[in-house]
Amino acid sequence: MKRRITVLFAALAALTLALSPALAAKKEPRIDPKDFSAFVLKTLAEWKVPGVGIAVVKGEKIILAEGYGLRDVPNKLPVTPRTIFAIGSSSKAFTATALGILMDEGKLDWDKRVRDYLPTFRLQDESAAAQMTPRDLLCHRSGLARHDLAWIGSAFSRKELFDRMRFLEPNADFRSIFQYNNFMFMTAGHLAGEVTGSTWEDVVRTRIFEPLGMKDSYFPVEESRKKPDVSFPYGEKEDKAIELPFRNLDAMGPAGSINSNVLDMAQWVLLNLNKGKTGDKQVISEARLAEIHSPQMVIQESAFRILEKFPEMFTSSYGLGWIITQYRGHTWIHHGGNVDGFTAFVTFFPRDDIGVVVLSNMNGSFVPEIIALNVADRLLGLDQVPWSGRYMEIRDKGKAQSEKRKAEADKDRKTGTRPSHPLEDYAGEYVHPAYGPLAVLKDGDGLRMTRNGMTFTATHYHYDVFDISTEAIGTKLTFKASFALDLKGSVASVSVPFGLEAGVKDIVFTRTPDKPAGGQAPAK
Repeated sequence: MKRRITVLFAALAALTLALSPALAAKKEPRIDPKDFSAFVLKTLAEWKVPGVGIAVVKGEKIILAEGYGLRDVPNKLPVTPRTIFAIGSSSKAFTATALGILMDEGKLDWDKRVRDYLPTFRLQDESAAAQMTPRDLLCHRSGLARHDLAWIGSAFSRKELFDRMRFLEPNADFRSIFQYNNFMFMTAGHLAGEVTGSTWEDVVRTRIFEPLGMKDSYFPVEESRKKPDVSFPYGEKEDKAIELPFRNLDAMGPAGSINSNVLDMAQWVLLNLNKGKTGDKQVISEARLAEIHSPQMVIQESAFRILEKFPEMFTSSYGLGWIITQYRGHTWIHHGGNVDGFTAFVTFFPRDDIGVVVLSNMNGSFVPEIIALNVADRLLGLDQVPWSGRYMEIRDKGKAQSEKRKAEADKDRKTGTRPSHPLEDYAGEYVHPAYGPLAVLKDGDGLRMTRNGMTFTATHYHYDVFDISTEAIGTKLTFKASFALDLKGSVASVSVPFGLEAGVKDIVFTRTPDKPAGGQAPAK
């Protein structure tokens, strides 16, 4: 028996020696620079995206920081690792972390009522307003739909937007479902400023940017656009990249106004991977950050992503400023961001010590997510999923469905009808207490509507209903507006589906009595 055991151990030892060179030769998964560069440039060309900045972190190091493509198409200026992009809603995690730091400092508790800190906080749903906590603000369960056209392009200050929320009608019960809402994050930022006697910008700058050395990160787009290495924003029209205007988001800043580059954003990801520490400094407590990274509200599939659920991805939840799910069996935390002409994707795999930042200069693009998932496949040692092809199928399917809806939209149209009044009678100023003013002008054989710096063309559809459209926010929007008469037969109001979401009633703008009809649009 002893001889058999001795022989067995000898055999095992020999096998170990034989395998040792192979085990030693086995390398950690890595990114091959040449192959990865070819993949990125091919993806940019396929999606007609001018350029991207990419940073990848692993462990406590930045293992890749590169720019690809162009930040300025007409002048052929390249993207570099220091090129500044708008990160849009990827800013939300900064707002959540800022509140977490203030909680560490004893300045607030995110399970106390918002009204304990902001007594004037009001919503149309009084019960929701009375119970709302900072935690609720940070995980999209207020019951209020987005209502983004109430603030995009407006001249309202942050405080004015805060005060006008009471006039926005909810479309769900408080804490019943996930509904993405920028107003709640704006409120969270306003709260941060109020409890510190400063502003959200000052809190993020002093508590996050400065400790992390994020010297190329800014809030006002007017400041960042003056920097020598900044990307211009682009959208796609007729298969070409066209330059778009920069969008000022100061009032809604805590929901999405940060501008940064991939080197700075890599430090932000490292903070999240390293349990709230940068070097020897604990910026936010480990316990608080763990809460931020924990599921708070389940995201129903139809509520947030327009994409089908892929087999590689698990059901998503929203934490506090982050989306939490799994990718191919690995815990995956991420958040995207969209601002006119820019799309961002910030993600990390906490159990694998991997993080990726992709900042692009194309409106509403899938490219940042495609690239980030490809990096994950490479560093997790997995076969590369053909994400670009999958997302193209989804994009094409969406376009086909849109065309189908457009074709079906006219099935109820009553041909041969006229407006009940001459077009001059519809002209005037209309107002909604949350959305503000809407001006209607006669414009040739149709009408033109303007609000918050946006122009909508309005052509007669049937009766007192008009087709309206705009491309003022980097993408084409089309919907119908319906005018209503008072008991005297005068044009009294106009209803427009500015809520843009299912279950949200049309926004009714009431005619201002002291603004007479008969306005004429200036000659073009």
